[in-house]
Amino acid sequence: MKLNYRIVVFALAIVFGITFSMPSLLQMESGKKVTLGLDLQGGLHMLLGVKTEEATKSRIKSITASIKHFTDKKDILVDELKFDENAISFMLLDVDDLKAVKEFLGEIEGANIVVSGENISLSLTEEEIEKTEKEAISQAIETIRNRLDQFGLTEPVVARQGEEKILVQLAGIKTQEEEQRARELISRAAKLELMSVDEDRSARVYTMSDADAATYGDVILKDVKDPRIKHLVREIPILDGGMLTDAHVGFNQNNRPLINFSLNAEGAEIFGDFTGKNVGNHLAVVLDSKVYSAPVINERIGGGSGQISGDYTVLEAKDLAIALRSGALLAPIYMMEKRSVGPSLGADSIKASMVALIGGFILVIIFMVVYYRLAGVIANIALVANLFIILAIMSLFGATLTLPGMAGIVLTVGMAVDANVIISERIRELIYQGVSIHKAIEDGYANAMRAILDANITTVIATIILYAYGTGAIKGFAITMTIGIFASMLTAILGTHGIYEMLEKTIQKSKNNRLWFGIKG
Repeated sequence: MKLNYRIVVFALAIVFGITFSMPSLLQMESGKKVTLGLDLQGGLHMLLGVKTEEATKSRIKSITASIKHFTDKKDILVDELKFDENAISFMLLDVDDLKAVKEFLGEIEGANIVVSGENISLSLTEEEIEKTEKEAISQAIETIRNRLDQFGLTEPVVARQGEEKILVQLAGIKTQEEEQRARELISRAAKLELMSVDEDRSARVYTMSDADAATYGDVILKDVKDPRIKHLVREIPILDGGMLTDAHVGFNQNNRPLINFSLNAEGAEIFGDFTGKNVGNHLAVVLDSKVYSAPVINERIGGGSGQISGDYTVLEAKDLAIALRSGALLAPIYMMEKRSVGPSLGADSIKASMVALIGGFILVIIFMVVYYRLAGVIANIALVANLFIILAIMSLFGATLTLPGMAGIVLTVGMAVDANVIISERIRELIYQGVSIHKAIEDGYANAMRAILDANITTVIATIILYAYGTGAIKGFAITMTIGIFASMLTAILGTHGIYEMLEKTIQKSKNNRLWFGIKG
């Protein structure tokens, strides 16, 4: 027996496979491990709907705030600036400013502008409304995914289902508290607005109705700490969370948690201009239509930063900061379907899958040994190595293993055996023809290579397409299959070839083809 480069590479691959798969197999505390998916460890399955019509209302409100800031900055006098869910309207007091206003409004994408004397109205085109609603769904998917990634969950599934539905699967959610926290984080609108308090009428807020407030362009909001406390604020916000760049947890002088936030350049400019012109007035920090604080502006606030204080725990503050950082939802979401997958069901799935995997594995091993004798033993060594390598690679990348993923492993075992069967049959055919063992082995691998490569390349192409267009468990199946195919190429072709090269002289001396290859002669 002599060593060759193939057997050295194969040995190193086996060591790699065993070393990095042990943390997953033995569930060791140290080392990277494979994460079990929702169907294997239990968790939460939700189907969410998106109120896309609300996205248009939010867009209209945001445009209104931009118009107000533009006219204030340019000292353009307007009157009766108001909006509803469909349009914005205002009166221009100086017709000489019409050109500047029309230029500004013309830069708003998808805007339909109507000018009638000094009266100007703006609405969104049907195409823009449709585009806004579609963007609301895509943005909701991205925002929810970002929030869950920062929440610390491993491989959450967030995917579009149908036209206006979102599928969310969270593995590892086992307690009611974890489920509630995840649901609140997903559904929180996280819509931050800085709003001006109506100083002239705020003292009358407790005697006013919502309709009364609306006649003055105001809205009545409740205080987050005490719902009995009301605030009268201007309906058009100074700026919104779309200009937020960062949010993180801090602590005040009493060691109570609060949220520090930062604004982008545009937001900082608007914030600085407003606070500079409104020293002595109140500024309301509003989050999801509740007033968190309404401090007095003592001086111009530059730098584009602020704080949100409230009566919440460190964990609640952390989740709020995550929601703010990941962005506000353009449209509210609502629960359409929810079900919990218990850990016991996951355990049953694992047990059933392992029975199928181990049962199939044992039957394959027995068949290979009975039919191909010692050549079957060599194939089985490659098969075991293949499983270790798959698990090791999945562990290193922290991949999530689902039931389809386990099906992929079972299928990979079959493909790895198929490669060894092709090779063994080619070798047996050549031995029947009377060629030497050395030539039979070398030509057997050469002749089998084309068929094996063709099969594996076409399968890899299929798995790439599955990964590109599939979601969730389909991606897991594709990943497992791809890893398994490359691992089988290493073990079934390189590894077994190296073993045959190492044992070649021993095989020739024995002259027992029945023992080595299961054939007579």
